[in-house]
Amino acid sequence: MQIISNARQGASVRLERIPTTPPKKELKSDAKEEFDTLSNELFDLQDLLWGARMNSVLIVLQGRDTAGKDGTIKHVVGSLNPRGVSVTSFAVPTTEESEHDFLWRIHRHTPRQGEFAIFNRSHYEDVLAVRVHKLAPKSLWQKRFEHIKDFEEMLFEHGTLVLKFFLHISQDEQEQRLLDREKEPRKAWKISAGDWEDRKHWADYTQAYQDVFARTSTPHAPWMLVPSDSKWYRNLIVARAVTAALRPYRERWQERLDEVGTKKKADLKAWRKHH
Repeated sequence: MQIISNARQGASVRLERIPTTPPKKELKSDAKEEFDTLSNELFDLQDLLWGARMNSVLIVLQGRDTAGKDGTIKHVVGSLNPRGVSVTSFAVPTTEESEHDFLWRIHRHTPRQGEFAIFNRSHYEDVLAVRVHKLAPKSLWQKRFEHIKDFEEMLFEHGTLVLKFFLHISQDEQEQRLLDREKEPRKAWKISAGDWEDRKHWADYTQAYQDVFARTSTPHAPWMLVPSDSKWYRNLIVARAVTAALRPYRERWQERLDEVGTKKKADLKAWRKHH
């Protein structure tokens, strides 16, 4: 996985040079045990997050069609307690949404303190699909890069951990996955002529994503590029990254819970004294 935390790093990204497959040292046979261990740790961290109510987590999943956004949600987010998780997929804006600024519909779904929010596609579609398909003039979508950076900085300042993942697959792998959908009856509902049409814009999307990395990578909201041709490796890398992002907060969350526990014990002792 490549982490891009500033504009200089982002400007140097060339997606065709970045592997989409696992490194040789990573073995599928070892992945399940590590993934299960990470899942248990992530569940425990989420419990502390929920109780302490000091922070929240926003996970942004972006990627080309078939990159595995749904699969990542199913496997990685499936490790969490659904009590504190919301998942939002951003499709074509409704009439009401189109009559507001482009971040209006996004902000409504950001997480409350103690909670996770998962975006399956996100506000980045307004500088990706909108750009590639010429749904808005360049003079409009160009300004959105700064709006997005300011938006994510505001979320961070209010305690939200912003984790942005680009699920990176190859053109050959995407083609195979699209063909597999046609062969598998249980996946036929996902078939879309639009997915094949978008393949014609592969180079345009590549440039659009590279500009996103160059314009919106920051230390508090870095982009993480995840090799995603192998689903098991994709899931493992995302689980590693989310768990690693939460670990530094464990101690302060535990301290808050200890403070709350001490106060509640004192309140209970006072109640018993008078009853």
